[in-house]
Amino acid sequence: MNQEIGLFCEVFPPIMDGVAVCVQNYAYWMQKKMGAVSMVTPHARNAHYESYDYQILDYMSIPVPGRAPYVTGVPRLDLGFQNRLRQHQFKIIHAHSPFSAGNLAVRVARKQGVPMIATFHSKFKDDFKKEVKFDFLVKPMLNAVVSFFNKADEVWVPQESVKEVIREYGYKGPLEVVENGSDLAADYPDSYFADARAKLGIGPDEFVLLFVGQHIWQKNTRLVIEALERLNDLPFRMFFVGTGYAAGEMKSLVHEKGLDSKVTFTGMLTSREEIVTYYAAADLFLFPSLYDNAPLVVREAAALHTPSIMLEGSTAATILRDGENGFLSPQDLDSFVARVRSLMADRDLVRRVGLTASRSIVRPWEDVVDEVLDRYDALIARKSK
Repeated sequence: MNQEIGLFCEVFPPIMDGVAVCVQNYAYWMQKKMGAVSMVTPHARNAHYESYDYQILDYMSIPVPGRAPYVTGVPRLDLGFQNRLRQHQFKIIHAHSPFSAGNLAVRVARKQGVPMIATFHSKFKDDFKKEVKFDFLVKPMLNAVVSFFNKADEVWVPQESVKEVIREYGYKGPLEVVENGSDLAADYPDSYFADARAKLGIGPDEFVLLFVGQHIWQKNTRLVIEALERLNDLPFRMFFVGTGYAAGEMKSLVHEKGLDSKVTFTGMLTSREEIVTYYAAADLFLFPSLYDNAPLVVREAAALHTPSIMLEGSTAATILRDGENGFLSPQDLDSFVARVRSLMADRDLVRRVGLTASRSIVRPWEDVVDEVLDRYDALIARKSK
C-alpha cells in the first residue's frame, strides 16, 4: 500500500474561504510534485470532487447553524467513508481545522503511528462568542481547541503575529511560522487591468473599492459601509465579493444609506478567473478586519497590484508597512474615512504602493509547498528515530 500525504480540513471548494484556498493549493502542488495526496473533508453540497487530480475522501456532513454554506462532519456515522479510509496508509497527516476533520486526523495519525501537523488559521474565539448565548461557554470551547493543538507533533501559524492569538487561547507549546502563498502571482500586462475595468463597466474617473471575504460583522463590514456613506460625494464604485450570514443585513444597510447606485454585491464567486477580474479592476482593497489572522485576500489583491488599507494594531496588518506596501488607519471611523479620502485623491501613490505590495508580500504557492514538503520530510525523519 502506497503511503500518502493526508490533508484534513473542515472546508474545501465549493465552499470558498482562505483556508479552503490554502488546502486546495497544498493538494494541487503536492500532487503535482509527489503524487499520492488525499484530501479528507466533510461533504459539501454541489461538490464535484471527481474533477480533481487527487483523491477526495468526503464524509457525511451537517450544516453549521447560521453559517451557511459551512458544514461540519460526522465521520463516525459514515460507514462507507470508514471503509474507504481504511484503504489508505498515510506517511504524514496535516490538519487545517480543530473540528471534525481535525479530530479525525488525530485518531488516524495515532492508529497509523504517523506524525501530525496542525495549522492554526482562524480566530475561533470570535466565532464562539457570536454563536453561544452565554460567555461562560466560550472558555471550555477554547480549551477543546487548545487540547486539539496539544495533540499535534508540530503546530504551524501563517505569520508571526498569529502566535500571540493562539498563546492567548492557552497554547504553550512550540510554534512554527509557515506563510501562505498566492495562486495569482504572475506578471500581468497593463492591458489586463484596463480590460478588467472595461469588463465591469467602470468609468475612467471612478475609483474602485473592493472587499472580498465572508460577509460577517466580525470582519468590520459595518465600518466599511459607514465609511462609504461619508465618501458618497466622490465618484467611486464599491464591490463586495462573497457571502455570509450578514449579507442580507449589509445590503439593507447599503440601501438605507442611499448607496445602491455605487455598491454592488456579487455574491459568492467560485471561479478564480472572475475573482481576479475584481482584484485587477480595483484601486484599493478595504480590509479593516480585527477578526482575521493572516488573510489570503490581502496577498491576492496585492498580486494584482491592489494595495490594502487595514487597521493599526490588527493581527493581519503586521505584513504591511504604511505607505510602502499598504496603508494603515487608526481604529476609528473618522480616521478610516479620512485616510481613504486622501488615497482616492492620490492615485499615483496608490498605484506605486500596489506595485510594491505585489513584489513584497506575494509568494507563489509552489514555493510555499516546496518548503512544506521539506518540513514534512524533516518531521518524518525526526519521528522515525
